[in-house]
Amino acid sequence: MAEALTEARPARNRARPRDGGRGPRPAPHPARALLWALPPVALLALFFLYPLVLVVQQSFQPDGGGTSLQPYADVFASAAFRHALWTTVWIALASTAGCLVLGFLLALVIAFVPFPGARAAARFVDVYLSFPSFLITLALLFIYGTTGIVGSFQFLTTPWGVLLAEVTYFTPFVMRPLLAAFSQLDTAQLEAASSLGARAPRIVRQVILPEALPALAAGGSLVLVLCLNEFGIVLFTGAKGVTTLPMLVYSKAILESDYPGACVVAVVNVLISVGLYGLYRVVSRRAGA
Repeated sequence: MAEALTEARPARNRARPRDGGRGPRPAPHPARALLWALPPVALLALFFLYPLVLVVQQSFQPDGGGTSLQPYADVFASAAFRHALWTTVWIALASTAGCLVLGFLLALVIAFVPFPGARAAARFVDVYLSFPSFLITLALLFIYGTTGIVGSFQFLTTPWGVLLAEVTYFTPFVMRPLLAAFSQLDTAQLEAASSLGARAPRIVRQVILPEALPALAAGGSLVLVLCLNEFGIVLFTGAKGVTTLPMLVYSKAILESDYPGACVVAVVNVLISVGLYGLYRVVSRRAGA
């Protein structure tokens, strides 16, 4: 009987369409559709594209006037830019790797290890995403700062302190898509693997990890882009000798008043971020994510 009702319901819906039998609605006129699209496109261009165009334009205008590639030549030839680029890349890659490992382990515990407060922990991950980055760094200052609990080690003022702060702050950005993916995992697969004698590491490796790869790719790519553009954590830690591309933009624009040089570094930073996002889209499309 249930199957008959299931089969009859589509037929009844076909006999009595929602539009009262008037047929499909005509497509909107192209001119009207363009008119409706103009306001949001204009706002997007005004608040997002226009400032970016100004930055790119300023990067081709040296202090002496005119338009040339001299600002790019000066910035690319400087040791400060090369150092900032290398520092940005290795900290971003190391932070992303740490977030992937730590986020995967924590998400496994919350999703598959029964303990009191597991649901509250999962909800706290959502709340944690709204915290500003400087708040986490400020909390770490009370531990690793000059007057902190273990401040005598001066750990937070080193590149490893920046790495710890970024891993601490960005790990929930990996956990959130992983928890969503784990909630869709068929528990029958886990039960079948366990009944066949597979131990926990093998179940994780052969059953859970393949299902988690798209979520890991999404979370990892997001963390990588965010770490490349992170400014507040590096500034608040006060790490000595740690100058990333965003910090170099701040230094050139605010401290040195070198606006063409600051715009050049900003353009490079944007190009790297957009390139990584495009690469992520290609990889995720091929992986079916």
